[in-house]
Amino acid sequence: MTPAAESGDADTVGRMGRPRIGIGTGLERARWSYWDQQAMLLPRSYIAAIQRAGGMAVMLPPDAALAEDPDEALELLDALVLAGGADIDPGAYGEEPHPETKGTVPERDAFEVALTRAAIERDLPVLGICRGMQLINVAQGGTLLQDLPEHYGHHEHRREPGTFEGADHDVRLEPGSLAARAAGEELHSTKSHHHQGIESLGRDLRITGWSVLDDLPEALEAPDRQFVLGVQWHPEADEKSRLIDALVREAAAARAR
Repeated sequence: MTPAAESGDADTVGRMGRPRIGIGTGLERARWSYWDQQAMLLPRSYIAAIQRAGGMAVMLPPDAALAEDPDEALELLDALVLAGGADIDPGAYGEEPHPETKGTVPERDAFEVALTRAAIERDLPVLGICRGMQLINVAQGGTLLQDLPEHYGHHEHRREPGTFEGADHDVRLEPGSLAARAAGEELHSTKSHHHQGIESLGRDLRITGWSVLDDLPEALEAPDRQFVLGVQWHPEADEKSRLIDALVREAAAARAR
């Protein structure tokens, strides 16, 4: 039964050691101390959420060799998190860029698409967050709406770039779905920050969550896998969220199996 929290095996993490949760990093220009250069980075909130849940965070920077052979990394991991970040290069799903599609990093896209496909094939627990949900869809052959305001006529999913201010909203989760079980409820309050979303759905995926604002798909999952879940919101930014805890418990149970 998934998530593993429902298995009654709450002591698995303690017995087996912390599950290793791989998480893809961004590739961005950054400034710190005296330096201003390209960096592989993640917001601390992702790492802190994994650690609070009892996991060991393993940062996975873009790696051309691993893009060719992702199993080399996945064999070391108990679960995979696909973090938020830059827009996905629309070339990855056969489209030309929209004027509002900016800051794409094809090197990261190729690496994380390869990781995602291999992780799903291995039935490794996967949680995609915001861009990560979109990446699961693209990895499975789906496409994206490149600018939601153009299609929906509002900016309610990302009111202020760089913050979650003013963009909180509820998501309806399908009863009995992995999304609802992981969240612990069927009407879930979320922290939103995105301007793209799902258009055509990838193979072997199912939409199980919708925004109450406009019915935009906000959760998807792979019903034939133990735990493959994508959410359009940011659970790492909400200490009340149970989603990352659910992933870590599932990773611990998978490791024990």
